[in-house]
Amino acid sequence: MKTAFLYSDRFSAFDYGQDHPLKPFRLALAFELMKQYGLFSLPHSEVVEAEAAKDEELTFFHEQEYVDLLKAANPGKMVPGGGRFGLGPGDNPVFKGMFEWSALVTGASLRAASLVDSGDAAIAFNIAGGLHHARASSASGFCYLNDPVVAIESLLRKGRRVAYIDIDAHHGDGVQEAFYKTDRVLTISIHETGTALFPGTGFVGEMGAGQGEGYSVNVPMPPMSDDELFLFAFRQTFPDLIEKFRPDIVVSQLGVDSFVSDPLTHLNYTTNGFCEAVRIIKEISPAWVALGGGGYDLANVARAWTLAWAIMNNIELPDTIPGDFIKKYSQYGFTERLRDGKYEETGPEKERMREEVEMTVRLVRKKILPRVSSTG
Repeated sequence: MKTAFLYSDRFSAFDYGQDHPLKPFRLALAFELMKQYGLFSLPHSEVVEAEAAKDEELTFFHEQEYVDLLKAANPGKMVPGGGRFGLGPGDNPVFKGMFEWSALVTGASLRAASLVDSGDAAIAFNIAGGLHHARASSASGFCYLNDPVVAIESLLRKGRRVAYIDIDAHHGDGVQEAFYKTDRVLTISIHETGTALFPGTGFVGEMGAGQGEGYSVNVPMPPMSDDELFLFAFRQTFPDLIEKFRPDIVVSQLGVDSFVSDPLTHLNYTTNGFCEAVRIIKEISPAWVALGGGGYDLANVARAWTLAWAIMNNIELPDTIPGDFIKKYSQYGFTERLRDGKYEETGPEKERMREEVEMTVRLVRKKILPRVSSTG
């Protein structure tokens, strides 16, 4: 098995602004931690330099007018009409290099998809990717270009069937919307309920439309859900859906803003639940394009994606983070431990959450699973 890791030092050169929660520097932290563990010197693995997507690739999904607007705003100056396309103060600021950043991330996801599709890699991981909220002609939720959609579209053009699994705390709304009316892509999103978190969507009743009815799957989780509840929902949905759909390639969004210490969300997962989900995806996927996603506690991002890359390469890492790394980056919240301790909710509230999750899973299995077919 060969694996490919998509990366560029340029990822961390971009800055949404001092007060913005998304810090591209987190990618450099993750890369450095993986390097400290020796995960880039494996004989069957390769680091592949990311290159920007071309306009004709971006328009696999995005409107040309919108791409042109992003390019015009790339110097860091707001352009007339930008607000109509989701740009402005807040979630989607205009900053220097905004288009370059987005095109570079998307190009990395396209290359990951190409490497897996060609058989040059069984698994390809782009930690910068997973920007799943952007629409065809608007920015949303820190995302300007939707790299998962562009990458999936590139695979559809080659006749592939694709399953998309999203475990970010936020619903993968942009990806769902893009493929809501087709049965060639199965989208699965397990996320914090939209009643408590942006973007306010992702309910079980959002099942797809027309030819795509039954091919959009949502598993909303109550706030405070822990690893046990997450893994129950994951195991009761993802494997059976993949078995019925039989994709050629699985694309995953491995956001880690679902962790207990993340400042923007209300889920209580740890590296324990996350890593088990990654193992299951690896075991089940015939070929795998892995993307990053959310994560606003910088230490969580580096630790979790280092563990994920190790799992992708069948490596069991020691739990003590190298001392040189701790010495250099302790200000970002790292301790000596790579993995989290066990965290579990208890008491009456846990039982209420358990009942809610079990009901959600029953609905998915009853209303959606029977509709999914491998012949779409």
